[in-house]
Amino acid sequence: MIIVASQRSGAVALADHLMNMRDNDHVEVIEIDGFVAEDLHGAFKEAQAISKATQCQQFLFSVSLNPPEQAIISDDDFREAADRVAKAVGLSGQARAIVVHEKNGRRHAHAVWSRIDVNAMKAVPLPHFKNKLRDVARDLHLDHGWVLPDGLATYGNKNPLNFTLAQWQQALRQGHDPREVKQIFRQAWGRSDGINGYKAALEERGFYLAKGDRRGFVALDHQGNVYAAGRWSSVKAKEMKAKLGSPDGLRSVSETQSYLRSRMTQQVKSYINEIKDRHTDELEPYLEARAGMVAAQRAERKDLKDKQEQRWIAETKVRSDRLNKGLRGLFDRLSGKAKKTRLDNEREAMESAKRDQEQRDDLIIAQMRDRQGLQKDMRVTRDRHKEERKLLARNIADYLRRSPPDVDRAQEQQRQQERTRYRTRGWDLSP
Repeated sequence: MIIVASQRSGAVALADHLMNMRDNDHVEVIEIDGFVAEDLHGAFKEAQAISKATQCQQFLFSVSLNPPEQAIISDDDFREAADRVAKAVGLSGQARAIVVHEKNGRRHAHAVWSRIDVNAMKAVPLPHFKNKLRDVARDLHLDHGWVLPDGLATYGNKNPLNFTLAQWQQALRQGHDPREVKQIFRQAWGRSDGINGYKAALEERGFYLAKGDRRGFVALDHQGNVYAAGRWSSVKAKEMKAKLGSPDGLRSVSETQSYLRSRMTQQVKSYINEIKDRHTDELEPYLEARAGMVAAQRAERKDLKDKQEQRWIAETKVRSDRLNKGLRGLFDRLSGKAKKTRLDNEREAMESAKRDQEQRDDLIIAQMRDRQGLQKDMRVTRDRHKEERKLLARNIADYLRRSPPDVDRAQEQQRQQERTRYRTRGWDLSP
């Protein structure tokens, strides 16, 4: 179970994010413990109000608990994981809330603690919490029998595809899968032995090396978006300088953008838009099916919840009616019968609560299996789209490397052959 954590403020913003139904198939608050408030917004505002009596600015500790993609774990598993986190970082006994999200056939949870110790009226310190949570994550993988990721199997062998949040957000804004982008830069760096090789390797995948305004080396995609070459290649500036030398011989960012704009004809741009539109259209049936499935699953869960609540009320009344009132109730208390009845009621109540939880778990597992089947079909389509985007990038790179119009006849014949090859694939990249 991958664990990501941060100390933070922003009570209302965090509650809004955790209760976001728009970006998740299902959202469920499975625990609010230690707060007076019974809802998430009220609980986090309560923690914020208490923090005003201290000097603590980041009064919340937020942790995301992410099991492997194919794992389906229960609410109790998330509670146990949260208990381990709390014990590791020193937050046991602190007020906390746990919210479970389901999206794309996967289930993960967010646990949030108040850092304010109300007895001492000061924040609980969290030194080296990232290292501690790394050990918790490793133990959870081993206990559940999950395959350890490289970053947990050997701490010194960090997975090069572990990109930062900023890189992830940038790649999403530009329409690229960040895993693809990271891999492109890492492979280009590994294949090259100098600036020319690195530049050529990037251009094969549609990225163009340039001299940055503030950084030494940057790269631009065919749309002119800028990427920090060192950061995306996961190498330090000193190492990059030793291998590539000075960037002075490269075009500047503005010159590269002008170059790309001048060479990218409207025909190529229209094809980029065309393939994007086609990919969107092909995914639309899956998105509609997902929306219908989510709506049906939410209705099914609500129906189960309503029936369980009605049954709980009826069973509670039956248990309450077993306790006599008046003189008979007094006699029962004196004889010990009332105590036995209360104990029986408590046992039945616990069994009923366990039964209801098992029913909810069974429904969630069945629904997630249905959801994962749809997600598998979507993944096949998206993988095909990824391959088509790679082909698009290579062909655009070939086009941008073409010579100016005053080439000799042999080059023109070769160019015509390339055009014919593209057209047989449904492409037309002629200027």
